[in-house]
Amino acid sequence: MNNKPILGILLGDATGVGPELVAKVAVSGFLTEHCRPIIIGDVRVFERGLSFINGQVDHYVISDVSEADWEKGLPVLDQKNQDPAELPIRKISASAGAADNAMIRLACELCKEGKIQGFSFAPFNKSAMIEGGCHFESEHHLMANIFGLTEPFGEINVLGNLMTTRTTSHIPIKEVSNHLTVDSVLRAIRLSHNTVHASGVEKPRLAVCALNPHCGENGRCGREEIDVITPAIEKAREMGIDVNGPFPADILFIKAFKGEFDGAITMYHDQGQIALKLKGFEQGITVAGGQPYPIVTCAHGTAYDITGTGVVTPTAFENAVKMTAKMAMHAAAK
Repeated sequence: MNNKPILGILLGDATGVGPELVAKVAVSGFLTEHCRPIIIGDVRVFERGLSFINGQVDHYVISDVSEADWEKGLPVLDQKNQDPAELPIRKISASAGAADNAMIRLACELCKEGKIQGFSFAPFNKSAMIEGGCHFESEHHLMANIFGLTEPFGEINVLGNLMTTRTTSHIPIKEVSNHLTVDSVLRAIRLSHNTVHASGVEKPRLAVCALNPHCGENGRCGREEIDVITPAIEKAREMGIDVNGPFPADILFIKAFKGEFDGAITMYHDQGQIALKLKGFEQGITVAGGQPYPIVTCAHGTAYDITGTGVVTPTAFENAVKMTAKMAMHAAAK
C-alpha cells in the first residue's frame, strides 16, 4: 500500500451523481487497489451517496491528511459544509457550487503542500460553481489561477491510449476560423505533447486535424491548412515534437484508433468529441492538461436525470482514478 500514490478523491457536485460514483468505487475496493485515497468533501454527502447504491464501506473522518490510516478504512477529509437535507438532488445549487469551489481550492493547496500527489474529481456543475462565487469559466481556469500558470493549459479528452487536445473549445462554430492562428495551433500541439509525455509516453506521436473538408483541397476549399495549421506543425517540429498532418478529421481518427498516434489535435470542440463519445461514451476521461499535478475526471457530467438511482456506471471514473495514479507514479519516478 505504501508504494501507491496518495490521491485526493473529490465527491463532486452534491446534487449530481458524483457522490454515488465515489461510493461505488469505494465499496468495490477499486480506490485502494490503485491508490491511497483521501476522500474530500462533506462526509454526510458521501454517506448519502452510499445510501443511493445501498452500499457500505469502512470510513472515518480526518482533519488532516497526516491522520490517514488506510488499514482503518477510507479517510474522509470532512469539510462540514453541506447538509444533504438542504441539498435536493437533480437541481443546480449555489450552495453546492460554493462547496465545489472550496473542494477544488483545498485539493490544489494539498498538492502544493505535498500532502497529496494529485486528485481525481467526480463531476462538478459549472453553472452551480459560478452561482457559488467562482469568477472563472471552468474548474480548469480556477485551478490555473490557483497554481499561477503561465504555460498552456486546458481539457485533454482521453479514450483508451488516445489523448485529444482542442485548439478552440466553447465558442460558436462560425467563430472557429477567426480563432485559429499559428500560435493557437502551436499552443495546442505543445499542450498535447506535454500531457501525453506526463502520462508516461516518452516520445509522443501526434497528429493534427485539418479544419476544412479534404484538408482544404490545396486552397480550393479553405486556406486555413496552408496559412495556419501547416506552419504551426512546422514550428512544432523545429522544437523536436513528433507531429504530423494536417489530416482530414475523418481519416485521422481511423488512424488514431488503430494506434498510429498517441495524441490528436483538433480545431474545434465536436471534431474530437464526436469521435471519442461514439467510440466509448461510458469510458472517456478528461485530463487537466498543463496543470503541475495529475488531475483527472470522468468526461461525463453530473447526470441529473439518473442521480439518486444508483445506476450510474463507474467505468469512466475508474479510468480517471487509474490515469491519475499512473501520472502520479510517472512524476514520482522522474
